[in-house]
Amino acid sequence: MKSRYPRLVVAGLKGGSGKTILSIGLIAAWREKGFSIVPYKKGPDYIDAGWLSSAAKHPCYNLDPFLTGRGKILSSFIGHFKEADCSVIEGNRGLYDGMDSAGTYSTAELSKILKSPVILIMDCTKVTRTAGAIVLGMQKFDKKVDIKGVVLNRIAGARHEKVIRETVERYCNIPVLGAIPKLKSDFLSERHMGLTPFQEHLEVKNVLSFCAEVADKYLDLNRIWKIAIQAEPMTVTIHDTRYRIQDEGNRASCIMHHASPCIKIGIIRDSAFQFYYPENFEELEKNGAKLLEVSALTGKELPDIDALYIGGGFPETHAIALAKNTVFRKSIKKAIKNGLPVYAECGGLMYLGESLILEGKTYPMAGIFPIRFSLEQRPQAHGYSIVEVNRANPYYAKGRVIKGHEFHYSRVLNPESAALFSKRGIYFSFRMKRGEGIINKLDGLCYKNVLATYTHIHALGTPEWAEGLIKKAVEYRGKA
Repeated sequence: MKSRYPRLVVAGLKGGSGKTILSIGLIAAWREKGFSIVPYKKGPDYIDAGWLSSAAKHPCYNLDPFLTGRGKILSSFIGHFKEADCSVIEGNRGLYDGMDSAGTYSTAELSKILKSPVILIMDCTKVTRTAGAIVLGMQKFDKKVDIKGVVLNRIAGARHEKVIRETVERYCNIPVLGAIPKLKSDFLSERHMGLTPFQEHLEVKNVLSFCAEVADKYLDLNRIWKIAIQAEPMTVTIHDTRYRIQDEGNRASCIMHHASPCIKIGIIRDSAFQFYYPENFEELEKNGAKLLEVSALTGKELPDIDALYIGGGFPETHAIALAKNTVFRKSIKKAIKNGLPVYAECGGLMYLGESLILEGKTYPMAGIFPIRFSLEQRPQAHGYSIVEVNRANPYYAKGRVIKGHEFHYSRVLNPESAALFSKRGIYFSFRMKRGEGIINKLDGLCYKNVLATYTHIHALGTPEWAEGLIKKAVEYRGKA
């Protein structure tokens, strides 16, 4: 069966070319016109995805062939599209940028998997007619990529726009769908990991309104909408439409968990810990869990839960508040010593350490692991990661190879503390095949039922993550 799923991929020539502003603008402007938009984000990303979600008033889902495998891309896209009017898929980096010279896992490859038209946004700073040559090269580099139009960005004036528009439309035979002038640079503020997350931005509503105004004023919204609704029909299989049904083993596991007493998994979710894929929540819920949000900034004690999930975020920008909340930190430490299953990623790992050292000041954290973290000026790890499970742990079997990603500016200040781990029942369970890890290419720190790692995983690509967390939660509930 073939069905139409109106869609378009927003791509650029490089990172920082304007993809996020264009994507937010399209979503916000179309929403103001009454359309329902489902946003998607290519690449390992939480911050841009958060802004897209805020603009759409709908969760933003990740579509990444590396993290989830090609087979999950279509089923996830179709399963989450539902009754929407259109989807906007923001690419990452440059259109053809991937892991290697073949462009493996690039935005271009994703556009071909989805058979999606591509809108290219181009930073036109200090360029005129050469823009046409660049666009022509993008078209001819891979003729299977369906580039349908170009949006010009950072245009200096009417003459600048006229020369580039005429050049692109004459030599590339595709339309210029808009021309955005140079905008004030601070309306989407940035810091060390990119845009300021919408959870911490002081004027989210104004930013979204501004982006919608930019789109309405400078883009040919009707023409772009027509490109999206005329996207090639997608072949829908029974497998795709049964997105929420897992294989036989998982189905049996799901039934077992639903039959057991309600399993409650706490999620530390506040402005300090905000990096979560919505699919990860969905997989826990599909396996029978009830999710309870908790704040490490304002919460007093952990509620009655059977497991805890701490995602990434910015503990460093909330170090004072986290350190001051001693009651909550002690509550976590006590629960962990009593066997509470905990899975922590990146910022969550830092929170479970001994302390954060920022600008010479020490901020105590939960104190589960005797390691201290600092924040550096440059990224300490950035990109896709591959880990091999080299030691059995509460969530993964030994020998399993897991794909994920790292992005952090923090590092361990006292790596020599690893010599004390075995005496305290602490051990590493991951060896990095790609990426940096915590210390000496090792990651996945474990203590009792805790696993803390710099490596972020996506539940659709690592299904045993949700199964393992549920299993440990069931065991913990049985012993409580």
